[in-house]
Amino acid sequence: MAKRKRIAIGGISTECSTYSPLFQTAADFEKVQGSLLVDLVDFPFEKYEIDVHPLSYLKSIPGGPVEAGFYAKTKGEFMEQIKDACPLDGVLLLMHGAMYVPGIEDPEGDWISAVRGVVGKHCIISVCFDLHGNVSDKIIRNIDVFAAYRTAPHIDVKKTYYRAAKHLAASVNGGRRPEVVWSPIPVLVSGEMSSTCIEPCKSIYAQLESFDRRKGILDANLMIGYVWADTGTAIASAVVTCTDQQAGVQTCTEIAETYWQKRNELSFDMRTGDLKAALDWLPNEFSILADSGDNPTAGGVGDRADVLEALIKDEIEGVLVAGITAPGIISKLQGTNKTTVTVGGKLGGGGPGLTLNAENICFKNECAVVKLHGITTVLTERRRPFHNLSDFADLGIDLKDYRLLVVKSGYLSPELQSLSAPSFMVLTDGAVCQHFDRLENKHRQRPIFPFQNPVQLFP
Repeated sequence: MAKRKRIAIGGISTECSTYSPLFQTAADFEKVQGSLLVDLVDFPFEKYEIDVHPLSYLKSIPGGPVEAGFYAKTKGEFMEQIKDACPLDGVLLLMHGAMYVPGIEDPEGDWISAVRGVVGKHCIISVCFDLHGNVSDKIIRNIDVFAAYRTAPHIDVKKTYYRAAKHLAASVNGGRRPEVVWSPIPVLVSGEMSSTCIEPCKSIYAQLESFDRRKGILDANLMIGYVWADTGTAIASAVVTCTDQQAGVQTCTEIAETYWQKRNELSFDMRTGDLKAALDWLPNEFSILADSGDNPTAGGVGDRADVLEALIKDEIEGVLVAGITAPGIISKLQGTNKTTVTVGGKLGGGGPGLTLNAENICFKNECAVVKLHGITTVLTERRRPFHNLSDFADLGIDLKDYRLLVVKSGYLSPELQSLSAPSFMVLTDGAVCQHFDRLENKHRQRPIFPFQNPVQLFP
C-alpha cells in the first residue's frame, strides 16, 4: 500500500503602505489554525490520500509596515511549526506579496526561503498570492507552484486556493514536478486602474485560463504589483507555473507583452476627480462616493475627515459617512451626557480635525453612530471597511434612508457594486493616494511606468 503523503498549510498575508504612519503588530492580525484553516482552503485532500497538517495563517486588514520585532517573532514561531510537522512532501503557503518590514527588502521572499531551508529541496512548495502582490527572484527560486487571484475586486479567492492545492496534490502524488518562471514588467499602477471588471484587464485576465490549457502550462498569472510600496520589489510581472520551461517562458513573454502594450489604456473603473468635482457631480438619486486616499483595504489609515468637513461646509444632507476611525471614541462618550465629538487624524493619517456637536449618538459593534446637520457618521474603534451590506444592517442602518453613501474605498466592493448606484471615486490625499506624482519615489526600479516612461519592455 502506497504511503500517504504529508503536507502543511499556513502563511502570512497583509498589504503594507510605506506611506502609512501606522505599524502593524500582533493586535492587527487574525490567526487561523486547525480545522478552520483546512476549511478555509476547502480542497478534498483526502481524495488524494494526503494527510494535512494545518499550522497557522495570519492575516490583517491592509495597513502600514509590519513591526520588525513582531515579524521576526512570528516567522520564528512558524518555522518551529514547520520543523515539528516534518518530514513533509508539500507545503501550501497562503501569502499576499505586498508585505513590508523595515530592514527587509523582500519579506515574502525571506519567509518562503526560510520555509525552503527547513523542509529541504525535495518538498514541493505551492504559494497563493494576491494579484496586487510583488514577486522577486528569491520567491521564484524557492517555490514550485504559484497561483494568484485573477479578479479585482477579488471574488476568486477560494478558486485560487483550489488551484494551488490541486497542483500541489498532483505533484506530491507522483506528477511531474513543476517549476515557476516569471517576467518583470516595468509598469506599476493601482488596483483601481487595473480592475478586471473593465478593459483592458478584463480581456487580459480572461485569457489566462486559456493559457492554462496549453501543453506544459499549469497556471498563468499576471501580477499588477503594489504601487504604495516604495521598494525595489514593487513591479508588475507575469508568473507561470509550468512543466515545460520553454513553454512557460513563452507564455510569460506573451502575458508581459500584452500588459505592456495596454499600459496607456489603464484607467479608473468609475468617474473620478477631486472633492469639489465630486460634490458638484452629486445626482438627486442615491449615489456613492469612494474616499480613495484613505481606503483601509489598500493600506490607508482610515481616520481622515476631509470628506466629512466638505459635506458639512456645503450643507449637504441625507448623507451616511461610513466610517472614520476614532480609537477610544466609545469610552469617551458612553455613559456620559457629552455630545461633543472630535474626529479626524486620530491615528496620524493627516487631514483636518473636526469638533462636532452631535444631535444623537448610539453605540453598537464597537462603533459610535453620530448624527448632526443631516449627516450620519459612523465612528469606529478599529480600522475597518464598510464594504458589505451586512456592515450597515448590523448597525441598524438602512441605506434607503440616505441620499448619499460615503465609504473609504477605491473601486467598490462587489456588494456595493450590486446596488447599481451612480458612483464617484474621490482622489483624496492619504496613505494610498491615487496621485502617483505626489508619492515619494526613492526605491522603486527605474524606469517604471507611469513614474517614468520606459521605451521598451525590458529596459
